[in-house]
Amino acid sequence: MEKFDRLVSIVKTLRAPEGCPWDKEQTFHSLTPYIIEEAYELVEAIKAESFSDIQEELGDILLHVVMLSNMAEEHQQFTIDTVVEDISEKMIRRHPHVFSDVKVHSVEDVWKNWEHIKRQEKNRYMLDSVPSSLPALMHAHKIQKKAARVGFDWNVPEGPLEKIREEIDEIQKALEQNEDKKRVKEEFGDLLFSMVNVARKWNIDPEDALQSSIKKFRTRFEWMEKEVAEHDRDIQRLTPLEWDALWKKAKQQQGVL
Repeated sequence: MEKFDRLVSIVKTLRAPEGCPWDKEQTFHSLTPYIIEEAYELVEAIKAESFSDIQEELGDILLHVVMLSNMAEEHQQFTIDTVVEDISEKMIRRHPHVFSDVKVHSVEDVWKNWEHIKRQEKNRYMLDSVPSSLPALMHAHKIQKKAARVGFDWNVPEGPLEKIREEIDEIQKALEQNEDKKRVKEEFGDLLFSMVNVARKWNIDPEDALQSSIKKFRTRFEWMEKEVAEHDRDIQRLTPLEWDALWKKAKQQQGVL
């Protein structure tokens, strides 16, 4: 705790009248984009399995926790001590199978107890705990997982696949009937939502899956750009057939047939 107290003291010094001009002018709202950025940087470090980077990014996130808690203390709202106390009590309260005499037989039982306890604490709808500011794919994934935990789910894994086919038909019908853009947009959203459901049923993170596809596309497109440049061609003057041939060559470079 001595090292943690030192960090708290450092943050208080930075925010003091004689402290850092930048730190002193920060607010809850001004720090929001940095918090999001740090979370993504931590995820990148975890994906890279770089423990030195993970350690650094965890430190950056901890700094924000302490900084925001100090700001709240300045407004006489709460302190870092009450933050730690609150999360400690929450963990004990939501794990009665560990800290009390409640019996569970599976991870599914744990999740059901967790959601039940959370609803009792907050007296709110189950999906309210999912932040609406999340990226859309992550938002859909979390909402579907929440609903599935109380039994609102497909009985067979093929169900979501059939739903995708149904949504594609709906989009095609809307386009053929010259429906307005709002209707087509709605059907397209339903298709994406159904695709996230498929990913969930196969334990695939849709955000990770899409990021992988984006990375793959960028690699192939950059290869095509280099190929065109090496032959002294204007990339804007390529025909559709030439683009198709280049794409196939780019896939072959990655060992994809």
